[in-house]
Amino acid sequence: MYRSTKVSKKTGIVVIVILLVLVIGAIVAYALTNKYSSYKDKVDALVFEDIDLALIADGVYTGEYDSGVIFAKVEVGIEDGTLTYINLLEHRHEQGAAAEIIVEHMVEEQRTDVDAISSATYSSKVIRKAVENALTGNHT
Repeated sequence: MYRSTKVSKKTGIVVIVILLVLVIGAIVAYALTNKYSSYKDKVDALVFEDIDLALIADGVYTGEYDSGVIFAKVEVGIEDGTLTYINLLEHRHEQGAAAEIIVEHMVEEQRTDVDAISSATYSSKVIRKAVENALTGNHT
């Protein structure tokens, strides 16, 4: 009789531990799902300004943008109204490494409103916003 009580207590403890792990796992999964959903909404809602490069004074500008999941920090060089270079100083992303080429497109096309890189749309938008923030002085 003593043995069955001991087994029942062990079984009860195991069941409680399993339930706690499942509850904690569900909470973490919900939090992550909510975080990813809200960052996508934030990036989708971005509005980009029309930037006239001829109006930007010569110099080196830094800017960044953080969507919560994707982050970009850039350094932008302007000389005589042209984009001379854009250095991507930092880019934290989920699967958006392909978007990093967008800075080359901006320099080649001499404009910031270039098309997003296919399969890296969110990172493309975040990098574009970082460049825009550098050139406009916005710190969003």
